Amino acid sequence: MSTVVAEKRPGSLQGARLPKWFPWALAGASVALGIGISFAAGLESSVQWGLIAAIIFVVGTYVIATRVEGKRQAKDRIATSLVWVAFLLALVPLVSLLWTTVSRGVKVLDVFFLTHSMGVVADSEPGGGIYHAIIGSLEQVGLATAIGAPIGVLTAIYLVEYGRGALAKAVTFFVDVMTGIPSIVAGLFILSLMLQFEMQPFGFAGSLALAILMMPVVVRSTEEMLKLVPNELREASLALGIPKWRTILKVVLPTAIGGITTGVMLAVARIAGETAPVLLLVFGNPFINNNPFEGAQASLPLYIYQQYANSGGAEAAYDRAWAASLTLIAFVMILNLGARGIARWKAPKTGR
Repeated sequence: MSTVVAEKRPGSLQGARLPKWFPWALAGASVALGIGISFAAGLESSVQWGLIAAIIFVVGTYVIATRVEGKRQAKDRIATSLVWVAFLLALVPLVSLLWTTVSRGVKVLDVFFLTHSMGVVADSEPGGGIYHAIIGSLEQVGLATAIGAPIGVLTAIYLVEYGRGALAKAVTFFVDVMTGIPSIVAGLFILSLMLQFEMQPFGFAGSLALAILMMPVVVRSTEEMLKLVPNELREASLALGIPKWRTILKVVLPTAIGGITTGVMLAVARIAGETAPVLLLVFGNPFINNNPFEGAQASLPLYIYQQYANSGGAEAAYDRAWAASLTLIAFVMILNLGARGIARWKAPKTGR
């Protein structure tokens, strides 16, 4: 490894410093050494190559920084190196998942696939599409959002602006409990009500279970956004004689609307991929059903599960499942990008 020349300005109280390009040069050298050692040792896994390169990078950073900058600065650099290594290790499965989904999903993902249902096409046969599943997902998630978002936002407003005493503590406790409940429990709760009233599977039942899963996420995110609103804004409005409800409506909510919208969008993205409650309550339907209040419906997560479970090893079913997975990922990504755009658009403008 080539000698690293430290930078030191004349007459400066600051000690010797490594150049800015040092981490990049060391990272490149670490990758080269990792690959070389792996080839010499006969290691074939790229994961092993990456781990060896990461170890060389961290150890090399500490050794070189200690000799040039001293132990104190070396500890800071090694902490930064560990953060970067952890980030890259976390990025590996994500990139692998996206690459696999895209490479396998594009095989059958076209206009025909997006505009046709399965109909009479068997799961083991080629053809068919996900139009019925897209309609089911949009209706079920939309109804769940229409139920869960207002309740969650109003609950958060109560906890932040009005909540005092035993009732507020009880609401906070149950919100914390609901945050951690498995999705299958929400589905079983709605299923017990359906069995009690002798109801058949239908799309709105899945929306009710998804709304239960969505509400605590909305409550928590909205609560944190409302707490970030400066109390001075509330006090200034109240000092003018404006009622508290109007202060909340005209001052607090417009200030926090960007964060609230982001929280709602993230909650929607969270419930969009739920399969267990939809499997119990909606049951699936290969035909198009535009009425979520009557009859079984399909959804994208349920469609993916059924294509894998009922395919009998058919390659056509696997291709449809990967294409539906890619569509679902694109749907969630669009929601997240939309949430970020709305948050930036509605963010309070700051002056110079």
